Amino acid sequence: MAGVEEIKAGIALANEKSQSGIAAINQASMQLDEARNALLNATQGSSQHDVAQAQNLLTEALQTLEGAQNAIQASISSAEGYASRL
Repeated sequence: MAGVEEIKAGIALANEKSQSGIAAINQASMQLDEARNALLNATQGSSQHDVAQAQNLLTEALQTLEGAQNAIQASISSAEGYASRL
């Protein structure tokens, strides 16, 4: 079994990678939000089902990314809690 310092280092690395993942999700969220706004501007006034569906799907994708960020942050918190008890 790994020593305490090795475990803490592994947790720190995992949390660092997780933070990078959150940053990537933030970037993706900004891009998707821009895409959604561009779609809204381009299709303003349209009552076509396809347009509404596309807008709703982008909104759903953004919500999914937010959920992923929250799960990753909770994982980081849990790992930090474990590391602090070592």
